[in-house]
Amino acid sequence: QVQLVESGGGLVQPGGSLRLSCAASGTIFNINAMSWYRQAPGKERELVAIITSLGTTNYAASVKGRFTISRDNAKNTMYLQMNSLKPEDTGVYYCNADVRTMAMVRNYWGQGTQVIVSS
Repeated sequence: QVQLVESGGGLVQPGGSLRLSCAASGTIFNINAMSWYRQAPGKERELVAIITSLGTTNYAASVKGRFTISRDNAKNTMYLQMNSLKPEDTGVYYCNADVRTMAMVRNYWGQGTQVIVSS
C-alpha cells in the first residue's frame, strides 16, 4: 500500500512564503511524474506544477515565476516552494504521483493541506 502525505500548509500574509512537502511511503519501486494540484472553495481542482522523474518541470501560468517544484528521489519526497503568495493562491493543495510498485503503476493522491493567504 502506498500513501502520500502532504505537510507545510498554513495561514500566511500576502507576499509571504510557504514550503509544502509530499512524502510517499509504502512498497515503492520508483515514482514517475509527481505533481501539485489545488482546489479553491467553489472551484474545480487545477494543476499547479508537475515534475518528471528526471526533473523536468512545468507550471500553471498563474504561478510561474513564484512557485518552484522540486523532488528528492532518494527520499520519495516532493516539494513546492511558494513565494510572493496572493489571496488567490488560497486553497487545498494536493499531491499526486504515478507510483510503480512491484506489480503495477498506479496513480495516488494525498489527503491535501490547506493554504490560506490573507491579511
